[in-house]
Amino acid sequence: MSGLPGARTCPGLGEASDLKFPLGAKFREPLTEARFQQLFADAEQESELLSEPRWSRLCRQWRRWPGACSRPGAWRLLLARLPPLRWLPHYRWRAWLLGDAVAGVTVGIVHVPQGMAFALLTSVPPVFGLYTSFFPVLIYTLLGTGRHLSTGTFAVLSLMTGSAVERLVPEPLGGNLSGIEREELDAQRVGAAAALAFGSGALMLGMFALQLGVLSTFLSEPVVKALTSGAALHVLVSQLPSLLGLPLPRQIGCFALFKTLAAVLTALPRSSPAELTISALSLALLVPVKELNVRFRDKLPTPIPGEIVMVLLASVLCFTSSLDTRYNVQIVGLLPGGFPQPHLPNLTELPRILVDSLPIALVAFAVSASLASIYADKYSYTIDSNQELLAHGVSNLISSLFSCFPNSATLATTSLLVDAGGNTQLAGLFSCIVVLSVLLWLGPFFYYLPKAVLACINISSMRQMFFQMQELPQLWRISRMDFAVWVVTWVAVVILSVDLGLAIGVVFSMMTVICRTQRVQCLALGLAEGTELYRPLRESHKLLKVPGLCILSYPAPLYFGTRGQFRRTLEWHLGLGEGGKEAPKTDGPPNAVAEPVRVVVLDCSGLTFADAAGAREVVQLAGRCRDAGIHLLLAQCNGESLSAGDTDPGRTPEQSDPRTAVRQCPGCSCSCPGETGDYGSEDLHSVGLTQSSGVWRAPTIRV
Repeated sequence: MSGLPGARTCPGLGEASDLKFPLGAKFREPLTEARFQQLFADAEQESELLSEPRWSRLCRQWRRWPGACSRPGAWRLLLARLPPLRWLPHYRWRAWLLGDAVAGVTVGIVHVPQGMAFALLTSVPPVFGLYTSFFPVLIYTLLGTGRHLSTGTFAVLSLMTGSAVERLVPEPLGGNLSGIEREELDAQRVGAAAALAFGSGALMLGMFALQLGVLSTFLSEPVVKALTSGAALHVLVSQLPSLLGLPLPRQIGCFALFKTLAAVLTALPRSSPAELTISALSLALLVPVKELNVRFRDKLPTPIPGEIVMVLLASVLCFTSSLDTRYNVQIVGLLPGGFPQPHLPNLTELPRILVDSLPIALVAFAVSASLASIYADKYSYTIDSNQELLAHGVSNLISSLFSCFPNSATLATTSLLVDAGGNTQLAGLFSCIVVLSVLLWLGPFFYYLPKAVLACINISSMRQMFFQMQELPQLWRISRMDFAVWVVTWVAVVILSVDLGLAIGVVFSMMTVICRTQRVQCLALGLAEGTELYRPLRESHKLLKVPGLCILSYPAPLYFGTRGQFRRTLEWHLGLGEGGKEAPKTDGPPNAVAEPVRVVVLDCSGLTFADAAGAREVVQLAGRCRDAGIHLLLAQCNGESLSAGDTDPGRTPEQSDPRTAVRQCPGCSCSCPGETGDYGSEDLHSVGLTQSSGVWRAPTIRV
């Protein structure tokens, strides 16, 4: 900034010894308002446009909407809402088509057993997992902006949905149901799961209408990872009865994990040796194949489809050995061909459904947005969070008409899609073709598939979530506060439930942010010798301090929660005790002599906002400084952050508005209460009043 056109430098070292240039350093001429308009008129107009109030921007958008009804406006809207119209004309058919086809077929092969397995986790028949692996994938291909995102059944959402379904449609206490009673129970549970998908989709569409894609930021990375890791443990424990062949009812609510463990240990002597053997052999095949795919992902042309191999082997073994009749092994049974008739889910219990749909919608969008952002950053493209809300909202809403349960992006299949060479959303179409072929023609081949194999697929798919715990040592070194958020969320999810754990994790994460604002230090700044840069006095630089001038930086919001700390910190630095003016404190060397403070400059560049209580605190501070003979100036003061927030009719305007109690100096970026005594406005300019990237510089903008 020292090269501003027309800016002259003040006398150099040794050329001036008066107060105007007290340290003999080179300083620029202070920018007047006229000179600033001459140099930066365009930049100021742009900043004013960016700082325009939200309501006025919305009004301007409302006025522009009639113009969007024109043909160009309709085309722009269509391009924004249908991403394939943007990327398909630029598709590299020769370079990308083969990779998308191979990746899509690979993911589709995994979708078949995984969809059936997660359907059991949702407490619905396996075929509805295939429906959920088809319709949402097809819809996201048309509406999504994540090029490498794979959607469908997700273990965490299936677990949350299954808990809600078991609570809404509990199994009779007797447990011995006839075939017709079992079909009626399954139909009710399918309706409840579809209603949850409808509710979560409607909530996401409402968030899209309000442009609330930014809400995904409230689910921080430690919260999401701890949530998925804790939910993986719930999935593991919930699949133990299926692994052991124990017909135990599903435990729901708080402490469900420990209740399930207690029930399994109690019923362990009644476990089925045949299903236990099938489970052991399945895990012995699936786990090493998962490790091989991870270790040799760069050398393998495509990941080994261990799940589909295991499904085929188990089906053949069960058919040839008649395990279902000889040893009473639970099998999948007949998968109905085709698609169900579309119908609106039963919404008679809509209030209860919305209570469960809200956390499902938040988790679905948070996980999907996080995965999309990770791969968008890796492959250098951008995603639209609000368009993602629309894509997942429409995906859940429309798929619920075909009896699908809640869905989102999945960790395992997204990683598989990338490793297999997927490039665009077109891979989703090839995945849909594989699932469609199973629904139309290949369904009877899965008749003899043991359900214990599906439970093993559920457990093996949790590998990536379990290994997230390996990041804890690194997280401890980087941020112990984030480590605490991770641990608290994980413990809450494991001990209580996924829903309550999510709520506790979000609340605790937000509380850590509030606590951090309570621990901000107000730094006293000094001038680095021979420069015009200001540094904290506690640093080991050679810093010079102007006698009688105290420069303070307060890098935190000023609201009702921090006003007390703000007051105590300023009193400590300025020596304003209860009994009147005391000796000011110093942050310099221990042998430094504290000079009486005559002028205090408060840097407000880090003060992002101030509420009414914070604004009144500044007014009271100005009054106390005036009574003590101290002139208060505010540098880089945001006009909106310290606006008139006090509407008390008993106060005068001068008492209510900090902008009247602390006025703005003509032609500078600071505010001051009238005259400054020995320190004229040019003297205050000479010590600099603006800050950029943590370094103080001469004033360049006007507030």
